[in-house]
Amino acid sequence: MPELAFNILDAEPARHAASPTLYFKLAIAQGDDPVPIHSISLQCQIRIDAKKRIYKETEQPRLTDLFGAPERWGQTLHSMLWTHSHIGVPAFERECQVDLPVPCSFDFNLGATKYFHALEYGKAPLLFLFSGSVFYRDASGALAMDMISWQAEASFRLPIETWQDMMEAYYPNRSWLCLNRQVFEALYEYKRRHGYTGFDEALTSLLPNANREAS
Repeated sequence: MPELAFNILDAEPARHAASPTLYFKLAIAQGDDPVPIHSISLQCQIRIDAKKRIYKETEQPRLTDLFGAPERWGQTLHSMLWTHSHIGVPAFERECQVDLPVPCSFDFNLGATKYFHALEYGKAPLLFLFSGSVFYRDASGALAMDMISWQAEASFRLPIETWQDMMEAYYPNRSWLCLNRQVFEALYEYKRRHGYTGFDEALTSLLPNANREAS
């Protein structure tokens, strides 16, 4: 069985993608006795390791939806699932680098979106858990297959500016809000009835403090 080590080197937004996507630069290396790797069917679970970060006072209120009041974070602050990714790794012998694609959502019903939006500075602590199948040539030259060890993992701290810049590029000065259909229809009717040209105007009229803050 090949001994594989995984390391995340960097992350950058995909260019010209149809939707926001991050490419994580993944390095895969073999141990002291490398064998010819034919291919790897690699699965990855990506988690937000929320306990491995200190949060500013201005960030804490935005995280109460996820972890409750800050005074309870000793019990409630925990690792949370972000997403899954899959990639086919081509043939190599000692080491290789591949781009691990991770589609990103701006849906505020998702915990990961709330988490990234809450951060103002620094880096988001991530944990990558790897699994899958390795196809390789054994000592006799025959094709063999083994499973990746369940202990295979890598840590990475994603600069929050990378997330922010990506979302700003795709949704400049915009945020997404998913509404119940009946609520949307009621808001749409309110917008038409009052002659507002956009939903921003309709919502602003319903928020007493919004007009004061905008002026």
